[in-house]
Amino acid sequence: MSWLKPTNAKRILFFLLSDALFSLLSLFLAYQLRFNFHVPSQYWSSFFKIYLLVLPLKFLFLHLFGQYRFTWRYYGLYEAKRLLLALLGAYGAAFFIVGIAYRWFIPFPRSALLIDLFLSLLFLLSIRMAKRLWQEAAEPSSYKRAAIYGLGGHTKRLIDAFLSGEFPYKPIVVIEPKKESHYISGIPIIQSLRELPSDIQTLIVATKLSPKELDRLTQEAKQIGIDEVKLASLTQDKIKDIEIEDLLARNPKDLDKEAIKNFIHDKVVLITGAGGSIGSELVRQCSEYGAKEIIAVEMSEYNLYQLTEKEPNIVAKLCDVTNKEEFESIVQEFRPDIVLHAAAYKHVPLAELNPRATVLNNILGTKNVLDTAIKYKVPHFVLISTDKAVNPTNVMGATKRVCELYTQNVPSHKTTVCAVRFGNVLGSSGSVIPKFKEQIKKGGPLTVTHPEITRYFMLTSEACQLVLQAGAIAKGKEIFILDMGKPVKIVDLAKKMMQIYNKEVPIKFIGLRPGEKLYEELLLEGAEEPTKYESIFIAKPSPYDFTFLQKALFRLFLAKKPEQIIKELKTIVPEFNHTPHR
Repeated sequence: MSWLKPTNAKRILFFLLSDALFSLLSLFLAYQLRFNFHVPSQYWSSFFKIYLLVLPLKFLFLHLFGQYRFTWRYYGLYEAKRLLLALLGAYGAAFFIVGIAYRWFIPFPRSALLIDLFLSLLFLLSIRMAKRLWQEAAEPSSYKRAAIYGLGGHTKRLIDAFLSGEFPYKPIVVIEPKKESHYISGIPIIQSLRELPSDIQTLIVATKLSPKELDRLTQEAKQIGIDEVKLASLTQDKIKDIEIEDLLARNPKDLDKEAIKNFIHDKVVLITGAGGSIGSELVRQCSEYGAKEIIAVEMSEYNLYQLTEKEPNIVAKLCDVTNKEEFESIVQEFRPDIVLHAAAYKHVPLAELNPRATVLNNILGTKNVLDTAIKYKVPHFVLISTDKAVNPTNVMGATKRVCELYTQNVPSHKTTVCAVRFGNVLGSSGSVIPKFKEQIKKGGPLTVTHPEITRYFMLTSEACQLVLQAGAIAKGKEIFILDMGKPVKIVDLAKKMMQIYNKEVPIKFIGLRPGEKLYEELLLEGAEEPTKYESIFIAKPSPYDFTFLQKALFRLFLAKKPEQIIKELKTIVPEFNHTPHR
């Protein structure tokens, strides 16, 4: 029943009533002890006068010293010391008042008040410690002894969550480097991992750390024998394992949420490839930034179904962007203000095996979407591109470079067109991180193509926010490049993931796949210029004869044999240095 459910108000009421009862009992015993259990009858006349004096003073000082605001389960030495101080304050005030108005209390044995002080300390401390002792005796042996890293409002919330038994952890200590030794809810606060008790099994991070700080803390924990490091959510009471994404994430310092909001708010936004990793995150972001309506275009029924489960308010449209007539009917119906084109085949090995399908989906699809946007005077068009478009060595990269050339050189129109180029997004479907997770789970080996292969990584959410930010500042025909930070060695990524999951498995080098580079390039050297944001650059224009491009595309779309397709791609993209399938 709801009235039996514990609350702060009920706990405070319980202690007020119990303190009143035990104060009465302690004063009664104090009188008995003072007179060796034979209290002269004339002394009882002052008993309730003293009780009515001491009790309000106790309530006042107990409140001032936090004796009604503690977490019952973790009542400890710190709270006990404050209880003693509260009682000393209350009885000191009582002695002062009795000394001033002694005549009103005659006859009164003043020594009984001193005895009452010690009895009150015994009784009030006992009732406050009772539940903690009982709970610890009944606590499951499976509870892990944990240290909480970080002190703040969330730390207290986290401790309260432990009280409910929601998590199998028992917090023993809180670590806060910037605070001197102290207590929170009876739990001692220390300043470093070096001070941890030797029996700590789990470290729970309850404060926001940069990926670099989190990585360093994890390594320090492992060095002292703590293999399990967890992250506590800062927005809700839940605990999760540290993932590689937490260690590689980069939070752009110049993220301009106001610019993004102005770009998206109250606009009709059409997103192609809406069921993919990038597309679905763009849907979520546009919803968060207040889009008036979101038209989600996706050719995969299952992906679109999953998206509608997460974002039920979108307009879901099953459509293949290579079908221009069908796509045009959608644009004609909804008249979007912004088109975000994320539909593309992205997996390099599959694109190598299926060059014609990749050409049609990536290039013809982009041409159809952009031509339609221009025809219906859509104000903004943003193409999602890739680092693989720079000096491409594979079919996928070459097709994306053709798409960039098309967006930069399409004849003058009223649509503001731009492309945004970035590297790998963490955890996207089919990427190396989910693959490594599965391989570690199965006991290995982790398959890495080459010991020196590197890649750029960025969180999907960060990449999509910067895509929208780039779209907001576009003036027309730019290729924006997102700052991806430093590239990461894939073999180092594999080793780091083994550390996170506390599982050592072999690494097997299988050789570069068809069309795969050792190092991806986001920018052609010396070909970038800054924007007002440090995280976004602009590639220099790539002027191209549009008539020649159209004719070349016509031949490319008619080509069916792989070697013919490669030849036509090289005609359009001379720097395309194809690594043939072995």
